Amino acid sequence: MTSDQPARTGVVIVGSVTADVTTFSQRLPARGETILGDQFTLLLGGKGANQAVAAGLAGARTSFVGCVGDDLFHDLIVDGLSGAGVDLTHLRTIPGPTGIAHIRVDASAQNDIVMVPLANAQLSAEQIDVALEALAPTTSVLLTQLETPASLTLHITQRARQLGMTVVLDPAPAATLDAEVWRSIDIVTPNETEATLISGIEVTDAASAEEAGRWFLAQGVGSAVITMAEKGSCVVTAEGTSFIEPIPVEPIDTTAAGDAYAGYLGAALAEGWTLADATRLASAAGAIAVTRQGASPSLPVRSEVDALLAAQQK
Repeated sequence: MTSDQPARTGVVIVGSVTADVTTFSQRLPARGETILGDQFTLLLGGKGANQAVAAGLAGARTSFVGCVGDDLFHDLIVDGLSGAGVDLTHLRTIPGPTGIAHIRVDASAQNDIVMVPLANAQLSAEQIDVALEALAPTTSVLLTQLETPASLTLHITQRARQLGMTVVLDPAPAATLDAEVWRSIDIVTPNETEATLISGIEVTDAASAEEAGRWFLAQGVGSAVITMAEKGSCVVTAEGTSFIEPIPVEPIDTTAAGDAYAGYLGAALAEGWTLADATRLASAAGAIAVTRQGASPSLPVRSEVDALLAAQQK
């Protein structure tokens, strides 16, 4: 690389963006039941957007590729992403409504989510190609998820691979993927539920997490990081398996904790960190996120994550 060429230290996220409508209550209602809640928020969300915000707050040169509607939620989305320093050159505004996520959170910090793609369904192969080709000279890591059209997943991962990027897939929401998709992924980051649904191996502890990780490698994935919340993370590579200890915290809302993890993981990899070290940084980011309410507002800045990680290493 000559002195006039920019370093490839950027992260690009191809993914979903939503307006998150979140209610908080002591418990979730039973089928057909109406209960009174305690709080309500309307905020930027979507797994793709959350991961972009997290990577931006981590200090990475971050770009986002996706679609937003031209409705009343448009400015909420744009302001939230740009406020984290995310480049929106490749965010396309289309006629119609922005994606919506309805999130319910109970007093134990557990949640359930219904995501309606809407504008996200308009993401196209052409938009992806233009963005990735423009960003390739300065970008080394691609993050993507499964809230984009299923027909585009292989196109996203293969095109990024062809351009020399490290491809990281957060397989959420869990779905069955074609064999060819797995072979185009460098790192897959399912949580224990997603790993169970996709691999058919029930993940309950370190041993079963390693077994599930080996399943992903057998499909052609380069490395697997199985996240298990308070049980830590299991990193499985061709060279061996390592376990990243959890950071004990008191959870308030687990929404976007996985996105904090993914965004910081991508940022650390783009900085040249090893996968094991990047996973430790990501774990600290996820730990902070669960102590705060909401999706994007729960995502920590880099100084907070570095401080927590340093405190754990003493």
